Amino acid sequence: MKKAVLNFIGLFFCLSLLGQAKKPTLMVVPSNEWCTQNGYMMEFDNQGTTELLPDFKLALQTNFDLNKVITKIGGLMAEKGFPLVDLSASISNLERSNAMNRAVQSKNSGALIVETPLDMLKRQAKSDIILEINWKLISNGPKKTIDYYIRGIDAYTNKQIADGGGAEKPSFAAEVSVLLEEAVLSNMDNFAAKLQTHFDDLFANGREVTVGIQVFENAKNIDLETEFDGMELSEIINDWMAQNTVKHRFNKSNASAYFIRFEQVRIPLYREDEMPMDTEDFVRNLMRFLRAAPYNLTSKIEQRGLGECILIIGNK
Repeated sequence: MKKAVLNFIGLFFCLSLLGQAKKPTLMVVPSNEWCTQNGYMMEFDNQGTTELLPDFKLALQTNFDLNKVITKIGGLMAEKGFPLVDLSASISNLERSNAMNRAVQSKNSGALIVETPLDMLKRQAKSDIILEINWKLISNGPKKTIDYYIRGIDAYTNKQIADGGGAEKPSFAAEVSVLLEEAVLSNMDNFAAKLQTHFDDLFANGREVTVGIQVFENAKNIDLETEFDGMELSEIINDWMAQNTVKHRFNKSNASAYFIRFEQVRIPLYREDEMPMDTEDFVRNLMRFLRAAPYNLTSKIEQRGLGECILIIGNK
């Protein structure tokens, strides 16, 4: 009898844990297509190359429908238990922290750190998944039809992980947000399930990021072929990656005496203190490892958005 009670308690505990499974954080944004169609784009000078990027701040300040749509979609996802990151608040936090400066110089080397405003926004918000929404209102007499498209983007890799949409049946509803809610509800369960499946894969197999290793040009007596106890520095870093990635999963796509690029690097979703781990946290652990004896190497971290960091060895 006692054993049966203990088994029941154990089963109840396991079911409780399943019911409390972690869910990805989401941020709802208008798609590039919607921003282009409605004139909410800005020019960005990326080292001499002009890029067009969505101007979320202007869109939020001037388009009432957009604010209502973001609120409505966010509310529907919140009902499914997904934590939300507010786009407007993230933009405000970004400006307050002065993170909109797109170029920062290394204290000693003058090296440039270049990120687009969109990259910096993603890094500031640190949401797991970006929900891009696009819609078009079609009027036919007193009835209106909304043609919409929504897709889930992994914020770290920019890979599409879920999508949904289409033209729904005509309605007498007047507000865009109401029409969109009617359209989205029919596909919400399937769409939310795809998001959760992707996050469950990240939980089991690690988040996918990119890590670069470089050596400062003015670094003295050090490159990735320098030996420590009979092992080249590149081999030491490779071994560290194997020991600290989830299931030892990573791919070294390019390497030389001064440069290594690791892609498809699977890092844990959470740190030992159970706080979310991002690319910078992971690379900072490598930096601390190389700073300790017997290596005693000075290095600097440069960020390339949320899903990529570069560790530059030999200077600060």
